[in-house]
Amino acid sequence: MLKYIEELRNKLHHHNYLYYIKDAPEISDIEFDQILNELVSLENKYPQYFDANSPSQRVGSSLSNSFKTFNHKYRMYSLENSYSREDLVKWNERIEKNLGKNKLSFSCELKLDGVSISLSYEKGLLKKALTRGDGIQGDDVTENIKTINSIPLKLNRAIDYDFTIRGEVIIEKKDFAEMNKIRVKNGDTKYMNPRNTASGSIKLINSLEVKKRPLKCYFFQIISENYNILNQTEALNLVEDLGFKTLKTNRFCKNINDVFNYINYWDKRKNDLNFEIDGIVIKVNNLGYQKDLGYTSKFPRWAIAYKFATERVETKLIDVEYQVGRTGVVTPVAVLEPVLINGTKVKRASLHNKDQIEKLNLHQNEYVFVEKGGEIIPKIVGINKEKRSSDAKPVMFSEICPCPIQSNLVKIAGEAQHYCVNHKKCPPQILGRFKHFISRKAMNIDGFGIETIERLIKINELKNFSDIYALSKQKLISIDRMAEKSAQNLLTAIKNSISQPFHKVLFSLGIRHVGETVALNLVNNFKTIENLMNADFDQIISVNEIGDKIAESLIEYFDDVENKEEILKLKYLGLCFKIRNENKNKPLNNLKFVISGTFQEISREDLKSMILSNGGSVSSSVTKNIILIIGENAGPKKISKADSLGIEKLTYDRFIAKFKL
Repeated sequence: MLKYIEELRNKLHHHNYLYYIKDAPEISDIEFDQILNELVSLENKYPQYFDANSPSQRVGSSLSNSFKTFNHKYRMYSLENSYSREDLVKWNERIEKNLGKNKLSFSCELKLDGVSISLSYEKGLLKKALTRGDGIQGDDVTENIKTINSIPLKLNRAIDYDFTIRGEVIIEKKDFAEMNKIRVKNGDTKYMNPRNTASGSIKLINSLEVKKRPLKCYFFQIISENYNILNQTEALNLVEDLGFKTLKTNRFCKNINDVFNYINYWDKRKNDLNFEIDGIVIKVNNLGYQKDLGYTSKFPRWAIAYKFATERVETKLIDVEYQVGRTGVVTPVAVLEPVLINGTKVKRASLHNKDQIEKLNLHQNEYVFVEKGGEIIPKIVGINKEKRSSDAKPVMFSEICPCPIQSNLVKIAGEAQHYCVNHKKCPPQILGRFKHFISRKAMNIDGFGIETIERLIKINELKNFSDIYALSKQKLISIDRMAEKSAQNLLTAIKNSISQPFHKVLFSLGIRHVGETVALNLVNNFKTIENLMNADFDQIISVNEIGDKIAESLIEYFDDVENKEEILKLKYLGLCFKIRNENKNKPLNNLKFVISGTFQEISREDLKSMILSNGGSVSSSVTKNIILIIGENAGPKKISKADSLGIEKLTYDRFIAKFKL
């Protein structure tokens, strides 16, 4: 019976491929459904033959998805944006200089405006589907992805290598229009745009509902350690050969002038496409060159996105409000008469600071021109002075914090922003500090929702960070909508957070200008919180990458008696305020490392923690007395500088073996 079930599965996989990928069906929909129904019946009768990649799994499930988070095997980077020919010329010159070559070829592809997804296949079977997330980690949406018919659950032919493949999930224009037509007929509100609808669909908790959405996925990148791919053009051919949908619009460009011709062609025809695009992706075609160019902390150096001119619309300014950040920065925000920009309803736009308001010469109730910066963040780019009323008054930047305390705002010399000085009583700052303290990169207290924090602050259960560690199950359960299991899970997460290393604890305190890297450098240098609190200005600025502003901020923070008392409470509760297990016998004592690239075996964050816990320190710049640990896509400039200085370079495996870690 298993053999017959497998025959039905393979037959359905094949016909699904013909229908959705090749657009060349050989059987009718009724015949397909008959085979599928027979398969489902047999699988129900013989549950021991369950297969997670059976065509029957495309129907979806009514069970709720939990969306667990996993690390990407290969980091998903964003793309650097360009908006002019000059930007692209400079980019081309930059990479030619880095490579020492003056004739590069490129692969040009349409930049779909959808939801990025990364799929992993083992032995030809779909194993996992992750959203982009923050590029390092993504949500597991495998069950929802299985409902998309254009994504193969099993390849049509056997292959002897595993791979990761990336694509963009979209809803095409005609399908989107049909969705909205049905919604209007049913008395429902129209969806705003295809991109947001696709994004929301991928994260629906019920995959039966996902199945109802007309999602498609087009693929643009394949990565494999066991298959040698020479260039992007060849990679796209392989993607198609394996049975994945690709756009038929990609083009090999032998030089930058070919790239401009491709851009000009699609700039005139982009509105004729049946899907939304927001630009062109230009990639160095040679994958060997891509590897040599590597990555910055945010972008691949070998690729860039050319964005088409953004849509500019006119709307009315209704008011100017003010937002307060956790460090007291007050940002003016324009409240606008709602207007559609690139398919998204825009009601607010950041005005950044007082200088921006004055530069725009903004007046009350006037008509403004709005664009989306990078097609993401709405911004006011101009004023329609012809419509300005003769008695309109200029918008005056507030000198008072909008919070209930209404403290005066101050501007620190050399900075563009204004600050609320009453940081201890200003509600938005208090909430912001708690949000920062519990965040993943700080104390990593999972399950602590913002609404829960707000309620606890409101009933005076949270005044300081140390109060978090005094919360009881009874207190949490008494809060509206907090179930017993949720309360217990939160208490467990709070207890586990005590194990966070010193640099994360220091970062979690939310000291102005002390980010992750600064916290790590301070911890490496001073070893204990007492040493840091007692350090003077000159001692602090002597630390690598620490300047005057950071030193002044630290001294101001530690001069506050209440801050010192809070640190003592947290220390008493068990939080780590020193580099753990400090002794003279650690294998990395007095050694400094620079990490470049990504690693399959370990995340960069965990590698940093390993170095710190074994007595070493981590720097961000290559100098004479460091050891460079290189991973995949290590920065070519760091490698080149290390070679010029005669510095030792180690892979992760060699690093572990050398120091017996």
